[in-house]
Amino acid sequence: MTDQSHHGAGPELTAAIAERVERFVREVVIPYEKDPRRDHHGAPTDELMHEMREKARSAGVLTPHILPDGRHLNQRETAEVLIKSGLSPLGPLAVNTCAPDEGNMFLLGRVATPELKEHFLRPMVEGHKRSAFFMTEPALEGGAGSDPSMMQTRCWQEGDEWVIDGRKAFITGAQGAGVGIVMAKAEAGACMFLVDLPHPSIVIEHVPNTIDNSMPGGHATVRIDNLRVPASQLLGKEGQGFDYAQVRLAPARLSHCMRWLGACIRAQEIAVDYANRRMAFGKVLIEHEGVGFMLAENLIDLQQCRLMIDWCAGVLDSGSAGIAESSIAKVAVSEALMRIADRCVQVMGGRGVTDDTVVEQVFREIRAFRIYDGPTEVHKWSLAKRIRREWKATQ
Repeated sequence: MTDQSHHGAGPELTAAIAERVERFVREVVIPYEKDPRRDHHGAPTDELMHEMREKARSAGVLTPHILPDGRHLNQRETAEVLIKSGLSPLGPLAVNTCAPDEGNMFLLGRVATPELKEHFLRPMVEGHKRSAFFMTEPALEGGAGSDPSMMQTRCWQEGDEWVIDGRKAFITGAQGAGVGIVMAKAEAGACMFLVDLPHPSIVIEHVPNTIDNSMPGGHATVRIDNLRVPASQLLGKEGQGFDYAQVRLAPARLSHCMRWLGACIRAQEIAVDYANRRMAFGKVLIEHEGVGFMLAENLIDLQQCRLMIDWCAGVLDSGSAGIAESSIAKVAVSEALMRIADRCVQVMGGRGVTDDTVVEQVFREIRAFRIYDGPTEVHKWSLAKRIRREWKATQ
């Protein structure tokens, strides 16, 4: 169903897709930012999502990183499109480039059998179903988080079925998802399974309120109780789950960088507009050096983020797994975006901490991003271990 070659669509087609996505997000999606259809925590409802997706389908921008013939844009091309989709926190949801679906579609395109692609991947690509990736576990119970080797969810085979037991935490979008990728540990190693949701053996225990609220379904804690999955729904091979996780995680980290760069570009636009209109102490704010310099520093950080994303995308497009490179990019971009969002709030003063604009939400979302897909410190620790290994290899 999908062809994930690195050749991509070419610069002209990519530019055209990105331009259509940007126009759709700016003209159609941004007005939805004030839509009251939100859950108890302010996250968009599935009703709101499906309404936006119908409009995206009509506009020809639904799942724009996967072409009608099934080919994927390469990572550099994907960056152009996902940055534009991120100009609104609702943009990735509306055009189907959001997490965790974008990463899950990438993984299934690489690993799933034709039968599994037809059953699970097609409804995701067509925008009819959301998905959830069940890997992280409750931290205070000693479960897997940034260290997936600590996984406590277990699976074993009984006849032509696999049985899975365990608990998961911070499962983005679990509430309301139609497709689940469940990770568990067998004697041979980690395994991944595809599951239709909702399922009576996967019980949502709690959906906490978190600092971010751009994702429908929140970040749930779930109990998996005697879940029985047909052996045909094992994703790939038994014991290869951690390898498949890496196939997904490096591009997914970069996709986060792309989308949130788009959000920070928008926040900068709003802060610049405010600073050029607001008068204080006899002149517009931007003419005060302290304010103008913050916006100039944002311009520099935005460009550095673009270059870092492009560099890492090029590494992935070369066929490399890009593990270290994606860690470098994730740290550099998430920390730079935090600085950008923080300065935008500061420039706008009291207005910056209200929900009158999306700047306040972008600030919250970026703060969460510094933890999601690996905290900055875990990536630095991994890179330090790599530095140590490389040094020892030269002695």
